[in-house]
Amino acid sequence: MRLLCLLFLLCSASAHAQAPWIDPADDAQHLGPPQPLTWTLQQKVSGFRNYDKIFPSRDVAPSTAPYPLPYKPVDLSGVRFEANGQQLTLDDYFIQRNIAGLLVIKNGQIVYERYGLGNTAATRWVSYSVAKSVTSMLVGAAIQDGYIDNIDEKVTDYLPRLRGSAYEQTTIRNLIQMASGVAWDETYDDPNSDVFIDDWSTLFVQRYLSAKPRVAPPGQKFNYNTAETNLVGTLLRAAIGNNLATYLSEKIWQPFGMEAVAKWTLTEAGGGEFGGCCLNATLRDYARLGLFAMSDGVLPDGTRALPNGWMDASTAPSPANEQYGYMWWLQEHGGYAASGIFGQRIYVNPEERLVVVQHAALEAAVNAQQRATQPAMETALIGALSTR
Repeated sequence: MRLLCLLFLLCSASAHAQAPWIDPADDAQHLGPPQPLTWTLQQKVSGFRNYDKIFPSRDVAPSTAPYPLPYKPVDLSGVRFEANGQQLTLDDYFIQRNIAGLLVIKNGQIVYERYGLGNTAATRWVSYSVAKSVTSMLVGAAIQDGYIDNIDEKVTDYLPRLRGSAYEQTTIRNLIQMASGVAWDETYDDPNSDVFIDDWSTLFVQRYLSAKPRVAPPGQKFNYNTAETNLVGTLLRAAIGNNLATYLSEKIWQPFGMEAVAKWTLTEAGGGEFGGCCLNATLRDYARLGLFAMSDGVLPDGTRALPNGWMDASTAPSPANEQYGYMWWLQEHGGYAASGIFGQRIYVNPEERLVVVQHAALEAAVNAQQRATQPAMETALIGALSTR
């Protein structure tokens, strides 16, 4: 099974078709085969909120005392923004972009919350590559706990199977900045590229990557590589001696106050979590993750879960790509984002005290229109809420 096609392949087509409203009670009859990129819009809606019924996963246990999200709605019906030559309102955006949930937090309060496609506040939804940014935070937690000394340690210190390979000189920093210098072709429309490998199990990925040659010195060339983000997950499990779902629960999910069980998709049944994909959670808990990031990893009781300054370092420009940090995307309109295919998003703007989170079922995994529309919408929200 071509699992990266299944989970990460990026399409270039524009997304225009409108996803259907589906009663969650009818989801079972709409679940597609384990190949999400072949799913119809109907199958995406049902499948994205029932991912754990299709793929093996591990629970992330929630808190018994949820972090409060006071509700103070603001009328945003007057918000207008231009994208791709079109004037849009939030209503236009919500409908045309197949939004399943959009939540805006300003100064710690929910000012806008809306659900569609049959979703509710209790709906769990797959995040795709948003999980990369969560894995990055867990690297920080492992440093705070002393399992990892620092991100300039060698990858082979934790993954000895890679000794003697091109990863011999690669550091953890190089991996989380997508700049290992090791060859990898993530050309999504070329079936001969690396991204089309058939086996994405943990052991196979290590073996496959260990056979790749070096094409640049570590840290000098940005090369988006989903396989290496899975490698970060494997490295983390080796460092902490635990699985990622349990560690996430113990370090962030429970102590910060997430209110619902999350599911983290596994590379194989009984195996490890995808370090680069597929945490499944509710919209409000994704918003809490944004607040946790904004707090620089400080828990409600004042305990520090991440090293001091970790989020500033995570969202500083990398030497090889000024728009990328430690598995976070830096935004020209301020702040930073965790982004996943088909429209998944956590946008954090600490200066504006703003968090915008989104569940979506775009027809295409990634398209130029969405890349232009998302920042335009967030910029409009910044302006509309600047005096709040």
